[in-house]
Amino acid sequence: MPTNFDTRSWRHWLAFGLGSGLSPKAPGTMGSALALLFYIPLSHLPPLVYAGVVIAAFAFGIWLCEETAKDLGVHDHGGIVWDEFVGMWLTLFLAPPQWFWLLIGFVLFRLLDILKPWPIKWADKRVEGGLGIMLDDVLAGIMAALCLQALTILLV
Repeated sequence: MPTNFDTRSWRHWLAFGLGSGLSPKAPGTMGSALALLFYIPLSHLPPLVYAGVVIAAFAFGIWLCEETAKDLGVHDHGGIVWDEFVGMWLTLFLAPPQWFWLLIGFVLFRLLDILKPWPIKWADKRVEGGLGIMLDDVLAGIMAALCLQALTILLV
């Protein structure tokens, strides 16, 4: 657990994905996996409402991640996984509702988030603050969503 992590702070718990970001190994993957559970009720929303929720989660995440990073004294602590939640939800926007597609989306998102091809790496290195913490995962989510949609068109 990070030394400045405040166990009484709702902001820290949310930024750390309700504790999934406290995993000693692969906190981003753990956060992404937990985001799948929250995706299930989200997936039942009309697309416009779903998009609104994700946009609101992104905007809230800019503030949440920046404040938590300031509290911890680290720009983008690996345990901050709210950005993975939003990235996963973007990846799965309009995804077919079968578990196969959720798994493919999960793998695509994790690969893009870890490998950070352009422009993800550019955003990760150049954009500061809460926006910087969120933006690389949002770009990975958008790219993963495009790949997932292309796969569904090719394979379905």
